[in-house]
Amino acid sequence: MTVYRWSVVDLTDIRELTADLPRSYEVLVRDQIKFRVGQIVYLALSRDEKTMGIGFPKEERETALAAEPHKFFPPRPADERYRWIQVRLDALDYDELRELILDAWAMCVPKKVRAAYFGE
Repeated sequence: MTVYRWSVVDLTDIRELTADLPRSYEVLVRDQIKFRVGQIVYLALSRDEKTMGIGFPKEERETALAAEPHKFFPPRPADERYRWIQVRLDALDYDELRELILDAWAMCVPKKVRAAYFGE
């Protein structure tokens, strides 16, 4: 019998998942950890590292917010015009975190880079 252990994802997991993504790098801006491709931020941790903002398709945001309000919450009003959503880290498992990060990163890199990474 396989036993699954739920563990909260954290900054260590985020760093592990972003480490090998082409053109991705970590910065510290006003005591907040952010991950970028060029000058585009695709992931930003809250200062307490309990939530993160992440690149997310605008056209899918309302559906995600309605379907999983325990996991997702809206961006600040100033950020609503962007492809962005807020996520509670304690509501994610590692695979969900990986999927969100890869999708957000893929929205920021050139198609050629994305295709090479995913072997398309």
